[in-house]
Amino acid sequence: MDVYVDKTKCTGCQHCFDVCPVAVFQMKGRGTPDNPDAEGANSDTAPDEAKWKGTTDNAVLDKWSNVQDGHKHFAKDNDGTSGGMSVGVNGSACILCQACLIECEGECIHITDDTGAKYQSIYK
Repeated sequence: MDVYVDKTKCTGCQHCFDVCPVAVFQMKGRGTPDNPDAEGANSDTAPDEAKWKGTTDNAVLDKWSNVQDGHKHFAKDNDGTSGGMSVGVNGSACILCQACLIECEGECIHITDDTGAKYQSIYK
């Protein structure tokens, strides 16, 4: 299995981290303007266009930036409950339970299974 997060769409909601039974995801900080990857945000297999370069997808930002649902969106750092961004650091452990795929607010998770089939998150 290969799992990566499209960093341009990650809201930092932490739902993938919370629901994954096999610890595929870690929450990392959003770095600095000079070094967006300073805290390891790009330490998964995301292709170049999905790596964190310090800019969030405008459609995702517009949809989630003012939502008040009990956790932070687009915060620089994770506080243990939300913020920062998700990174698929342990994709080989994925069991394709698909919990992350339905919980991801930013619809930013991409999974490719061992047969080459591709799955993408769609928020419930």
